[in-house]
Parts: sequence; C-alpha cells; structure tokens
Amino acid sequence: MGVEFVHTPSAPEVLGPYVPAVRAGDWIVLAGQLGLDPATGSLVEGGAAAETTQAMANIAAVLADAGASVTDIAKTTIFVTDLSEFPAVNEAYGAALGSHRPVRSTVQVAALPAGAGVEIEAWAHAPESR
Repeated sequence: MGVEFVHTPSAPEVLGPYVPAVRAGDWIVLAGQLGLDPATGSLVEGGAAAETTQAMANIAAVLADAGASVTDIAKTTIFVTDLSEFPAVNEAYGAALGSHRPVRSTVQVAALPAGAGVEIEAWAHAPESR
C-alpha cells in the first residue's frame, strides 16, 4: 500500500512543507485544519466557535476532493489554545457532523500556527472501491 497525495483545490493554502491530505489504502489522513478562509487565506473572525466551524468546513472540502465526506471520519484530534473554549468548540464541532460521532481526542496546546485558537485533524475510512 502506497501513500498518494490527494489533490485538494478546495483547501486553504498550507502553511508549511506538507500537503492537506494523503490516501493510504482505504484511509484518508488529513493534516490539521485551521479556521482559515480558503478564499483569503486568513483566519476567520469570531473566536473558537467560528474557527471550529471553518476548520470543519475545510475538512469537509478536503474529504470531498478525495471522494469522501464527514460521515467517513473515524477519528479526529482537536487542538485548542484555551480549554475554557471547549463548550463552544464542542457545539460547533457537533453541528458540523450532524448525527455522526467519530472517536475524538481534545488537547490544549500553548500555541497554533497563524495565531489560531483551534486546529482539527482527521482520519477517514473511505474505500476507493465503493
């Protein structure tokens, strides 16, 4: 099983030497997504909830580019700079997923790129043969 880079025209520009997503067999592995507006490359305004909503929209767009959707997500990791924002992040995250509930970890970190308060990475199981 090789690793293939996923062409992601819908994703915001990356901030370093990496790609937004790769496919490894039946798995699509996404790099952490910030609340960056893909049109401007800027962090959305409105705090943790708005950043979470945008990060989840970016995840959905990357997955769509790979032929998958948020209902294929098996695991996410959320990084926040302020754990007191956990309720707002939870609400926005849950709204983006509807009734789908992947396993998840949430970790408070000292800082994130671009001054973000939230970053979300995801693993999706999406067989190419479906």
